Amino acid sequence: MCTHKYIVAVVDDDPRLLESLEDLLESAGYGVRSFPSAVALMQAGLAGLDLLITDIGMPGLDGFELRDLVNRERPELPVFLITGRHEIADQIRARAVESFFCKPFDGQALLAAIARALRR
Repeated sequence: MCTHKYIVAVVDDDPRLLESLEDLLESAGYGVRSFPSAVALMQAGLAGLDLLITDIGMPGLDGFELRDLVNRERPELPVFLITGRHEIADQIRARAVESFFCKPFDGQALLAAIARALRR
């Protein structure tokens, strides 16, 4: 019997949030690769990843720019956006984007959304 452990990449410049998301995802059985910036992720490469969670507001490449790069390179890779900036959150919610979460977010809701995205 072959069991695949899904690998989730998390990109955020806040080390506390990275650690918190690592703990949450690992407790749900996911493998986690964490990166402090979009550049660090792109240097490591997207191979082997099943889903990406990225903060929007980061120095250098922001989460929107990272999402666009990933969509060009791996269009099938689900990308979740997170932010603590509520003015951005309101704009995104108005577009009914389901792969978007505003900090602080409900960990169980995030895990449920990840599970749905990985079943597709």
